[in-house]
Amino acid sequence: MLEGYWLYAVIALFIIIPLAIYAGMLLSQLKKQNANQAIAEQEKQAALKKHDTKVLNSVVIIVRAMKEEQCELSEGCWRLSVLLDSLKLSSELNTLFPSVYALYDGIKHMPILEERKKLTKPERMKLDFERMKLEADLKSKIQQDVGQLHQYATERLRVISA
Repeated sequence: MLEGYWLYAVIALFIIIPLAIYAGMLLSQLKKQNANQAIAEQEKQAALKKHDTKVLNSVVIIVRAMKEEQCELSEGCWRLSVLLDSLKLSSELNTLFPSVYALYDGIKHMPILEERKKLTKPERMKLDFERMKLEADLKSKIQQDVGQLHQYATERLRVISA
């Protein structure tokens, strides 16, 4: 009778030991996978931080140029809108700085560079008048937005750097 128990014990060991080894291998693979995912997430966050820092530094430069009137409102709003849209919070930003986006929306259809050169003089003058009228209508609101945007970008840069 005792021999039967030994036989069952040996058979159980032949089943349990390979299963335990397999479970250990799976746990090891899981640890490696989790470590790789953590590294990938850290790299992703570092890349986002680098991107956002670059964008926000550019925003600060453009905002300063707009405040010092070294950059036309329309050009500044165009550049700011494109930069801010590259941030992940861009849907929030168009509600925080509506005048910047309003001017951009009003002029984004206008041709630039080579396409503008192809226009006739009356066509260019008509577009320039449209742009200047829109700039004049939104100037004070844009200046407010630019001041707030400067604060916002500076604060975000501080948070990112911390």
